[in-house]
Amino acid sequence: MTGQPVVMAVDLVADRFITGTPKRISREAPVLILKQESDRFVPGGGANAVANIAALGGQPLPIGVVGDDESGRAILAAFDDLGVTVHGIAILDGYRTPTKVRVLGGGKHAIKQQIVRYDIEDSVILDDPSSRLHAQALGSWAGQARIAVLSDYGYGAVMPALIEPIRATLAESSCVLCDSRYRLGDFVGIDGATPNEEETEALYGEPLNDDPARFAAAGAAIRKHLATDFLLVTRGSLGMTLFEEDRTSHIPTHGSDQVADVTGAGDTVIGTFALALAADSTPLEAALLANFAGGVVVQKLGTATIHPDELDAAVTAGSHVLEKLEWESS
Repeated sequence: MTGQPVVMAVDLVADRFITGTPKRISREAPVLILKQESDRFVPGGGANAVANIAALGGQPLPIGVVGDDESGRAILAAFDDLGVTVHGIAILDGYRTPTKVRVLGGGKHAIKQQIVRYDIEDSVILDDPSSRLHAQALGSWAGQARIAVLSDYGYGAVMPALIEPIRATLAESSCVLCDSRYRLGDFVGIDGATPNEEETEALYGEPLNDDPARFAAAGAAIRKHLATDFLLVTRGSLGMTLFEEDRTSHIPTHGSDQVADVTGAGDTVIGTFALALAADSTPLEAALLANFAGGVVVQKLGTATIHPDELDAAVTAGSHVLEKLEWESS
């Protein structure tokens, strides 16, 4: 997967973690007072998908938008540290970069627990200069990549209208993947998608109630509606299910049942899945690698990435996943 390029249209989000140790209960209100220890920004949302591809040695080619603010500058600095090109990222005056701020507290040598989270949110309406910048970036990458990712967190930078312009820049045997938090059903014409089970249920329009027959019907209906080649549904402790035209594969979860933090796990999944496809994996092979990657990052605290040695170790230790793999003809 090293060096494989992946075009990425993403909602860029900053994840901010403020940590501290408890001092006392406030006299002003029944709330805990923390003595701050650290304050750090990491790429979140679609930016985390970009960071995961970079951490695995791939070459993400992102287009997106940040504001001229602290969070936007933190994302650009993080990308620069990762060696990710930023010439397709527009900086908009007056736009607040979406930021998820988590306040965590705990003893000095204890694992910090999340106390509260607040979100700084804004929706972007792309102006002409931003659209031209994106078009120029896509034009400069024409023919370099076969795989593209759309990571839509609902902030306006990722639209269904991007599917065809992005596809036009890809090399032959192209594949456009989508992960959309709220409106996957609008991205008709993509080649693959990676919804979680809750998003699958919402798009299907009926409760699944852990019913295998309903789940199978939902997967088939969504794949037909989107006109996709495959649909990879992440199911938490139940692993993943890959729906393809000729078969459905059930992949058991990898890793410990003691999950530390699921923050950003879906970004790791689509990043690994896309990069594996770029390296000529089959969808099932890519799904297996994404499953291993997801099992690693949920053992880490906060928004995390996976590195090649960690993925290699997970694959080496994960033969039980292959032994328990189940599939059925469609």
